[in-house]
Amino acid sequence: MTSVLVLESGGVSRLAERSRQAIALILALREEGLWPPVVPSVVLVECLQGHAGRDAQANRFLKTCDVVEETPEPLARRAAGRRARRGSAVDALVVAFAEPGGTALTSDPDDLEALAEHPDGVRVEKV
Repeated sequence: MTSVLVLESGGVSRLAERSRQAIALILALREEGLWPPVVPSVVLVECLQGHAGRDAQANRFLKTCDVVEETPEPLARRAAGRRARRGSAVDALVVAFAEPGGTALTSDPDDLEALAEHPDGVRVEKV
């Protein structure tokens, strides 16, 4: 089974920083075969500001990712079931996209960990 890496907005923002730490993490993720990451398009609502200048760094980074524009109905329904417990709709979709057996990368793991409590083998990692 191929594992998938899914980024939420904090993951996008941190990896887009171009810091030594971000570059080292990207290289490690590539070595583990977790590159390119998946970014559900709804995540862009949280990580972009709608201003070309302020979004330039994130937009450059997003070109290296697989931005998924469509959410299949079964995946949306699975996410809806998780959201009833805790977290935003976007967080619930990130966890659902990571199923089965994937990793969700976030800067604030609390809500994702609550959402990932029972899904099919999803790991939540702080970036």
